Amino acid sequence: MTDDDTETPAESQGTATRHDRVTAHATPGPLNSLQHWPEAKPFLRVALNYVVIWICRVSPSLRLKNWLLRRIGVTVGEGVSWGLESTPDVFWPELITVRDHAIVGYDVTVLCHEFLQDEYRTGEVVVGERAMIGAGAILLPGVRVGEGASVAANSLVTEDVPPGETVAGVPARPMNGDQLGDD
Repeated sequence: MTDDDTETPAESQGTATRHDRVTAHATPGPLNSLQHWPEAKPFLRVALNYVVIWICRVSPSLRLKNWLLRRIGVTVGEGVSWGLESTPDVFWPELITVRDHAIVGYDVTVLCHEFLQDEYRTGEVVVGERAMIGAGAILLPGVRVGEGASVAANSLVTEDVPPGETVAGVPARPMNGDQLGDD
């Protein structure tokens, strides 16, 4: 949630889902919503975001990545580590918050938008303090990954991940003792 947003009743009760935090934007006419992206975001802004994100994807310098991502609006906490080839949302990077000492692994994709047929949706993605996002994972718009939570490699995160929880799979689901090999 941004500073100028107010909590919905579901959020104030702690029962909000990612869908409660995603905003739908209708698009006119028979074309799919992706055809209307220049009406949603200025071309030059998206082009600049793309260049900055491309540099961040290939740069091994964590300090440079964090500095550049802050310049395009990503909220990046202290000591955040972005793996090579990780890709923040190119259209709405300002909707991404990664808190202190979190790890966003190799080739992770953080999406803050969904282009659909008749509308597009946007939603803030928050990665909590000391959370870990495994290589190749995808976070969908509106998702919140709690403090100290872990997302396994190649997982698709479609729902919030509670603090301290480990999730895995497509879609990502909580791991329990049986799945971890405990008896």
